[in-house]
Amino acid sequence: MTVSTFKRGLKLPTRKHATEGKPVELVPMPKQVVIPVNQHFGAPNKALVNAGDKVVRGQKIAEGAGPGPMTVPVHASISGTVKKIEPRLQSNNTSGLCIIIEAEEGQDQTTTMFMPPLDPYTCTREEALGRIRDAGITGMGGAGFPAHVKLNPPPGKAVDIVIADGAECEPYLTTDEAVITEKPHLLITGLVGTMRINGIKRAIIGMEDNKASLIPLLEREIRLNDAAKDLDISLGLCRTRYPQGGEKMLIKALTQREVPSGGLPMDAGCIVQNVGTLVAIAEAFTLGKPLIDRDLTVSGGACKRPKNIRAPIGTLITELPPEFIEIDYGSLQKILFGGPMMGNAVSTAAIPIQKNTSGIILMTGEETVIDAEGECIRCSRCIRNCPCRLSPVLMNNALESDDMEEAVRTGLMDCIECGSCSYICPARIKLVQRFRVGKQRLRAMSQRQAAVKQEKTPPAERAAGAANPGRA
Repeated sequence: MTVSTFKRGLKLPTRKHATEGKPVELVPMPKQVVIPVNQHFGAPNKALVNAGDKVVRGQKIAEGAGPGPMTVPVHASISGTVKKIEPRLQSNNTSGLCIIIEAEEGQDQTTTMFMPPLDPYTCTREEALGRIRDAGITGMGGAGFPAHVKLNPPPGKAVDIVIADGAECEPYLTTDEAVITEKPHLLITGLVGTMRINGIKRAIIGMEDNKASLIPLLEREIRLNDAAKDLDISLGLCRTRYPQGGEKMLIKALTQREVPSGGLPMDAGCIVQNVGTLVAIAEAFTLGKPLIDRDLTVSGGACKRPKNIRAPIGTLITELPPEFIEIDYGSLQKILFGGPMMGNAVSTAAIPIQKNTSGIILMTGEETVIDAEGECIRCSRCIRNCPCRLSPVLMNNALESDDMEEAVRTGLMDCIECGSCSYICPARIKLVQRFRVGKQRLRAMSQRQAAVKQEKTPPAERAAGAANPGRA
């Protein structure tokens, strides 16, 4: 099989040995979960329950506050009593509204409030998209984009390929590999179901070549799936290179197509879904199960028992039995939610697991870099290694000069925040952090400009725009 790749990027130490090949272990049922009301990219949700309410595992507890497709509901991951609804610290280092559910002593956790099963091969397109939304499924690769929106491209977008992203290029993380190994039938069911939603006949399951041993397993499942017999589903091996799992990189490696600047995968005729997302979609159809559990990797030098786990959404690893994970707090120097390249460093491990939490990395001092920033030496390594072919040094110069227009012109909004530039920079300049802040400043500026424009708009025109948003 030909091994493909993209240009630039990094060859990183994978550090997957601690959990590679390990099965997914179910965590002991937590006595309490802290479930963020908003776990997706899009419009905010509002709580549907109040303190004191009894809830059942699978029950909808939060949903979009208004009309629009960019929302997905949130469901109770355990049965119990709503104790509080209050802001709590989340993995993005901001406080967000959370629903705290406490399981009562001896309470039956086998009772669930799942939806009726729905055949993904015979239901209508609208029923399929509605089921995916009602199940609260978001992209599980990290971004948290609503899955039903990604699977519903607007008219005029000619999408002809679905790509299952199983590259898992981040060091330490082995969750996707475990999901493929343990649930290949659900992966293929979810993949075929998403293909049929838009009448797509071709799909590619993309993996890095360090997972080549999984090829026979997947080929067997494709052969056994009767609904896949009239479809073209192939396997694409890519070189183990970071960030091979990024949508743009994977599309380029597997199809030689390129996502245009400012565009989305659909602009290259592709839909990309993480393998975990496809499994969640299959469970939503075959079991009626909403997204209430999350597979993730817990690893790092300060984790005495690194493993792949399946935990209810909202679980705090600090409340699990000490012998299950066993954190060495004496050597713990850094906690990451996500991978070491794109994850967020947090101040405490007492943060809830969310739908997009792919891993929790507990790092020692030997695994981290805490060097002070130096002066840029104009070595151009950030340019030579940027997988998006941007010029990070020019973007950084523009941000330091407060020239937002120049920052955008040199590629700020095309940056995927993969961290390649920060990793390779000999001066240890925190480039990605600056780009994240720059994007936030740009969004705030756009919101202020929109507000000013709204204030200057005559009331009659504002009313007409609200009545006919298609013209606004």
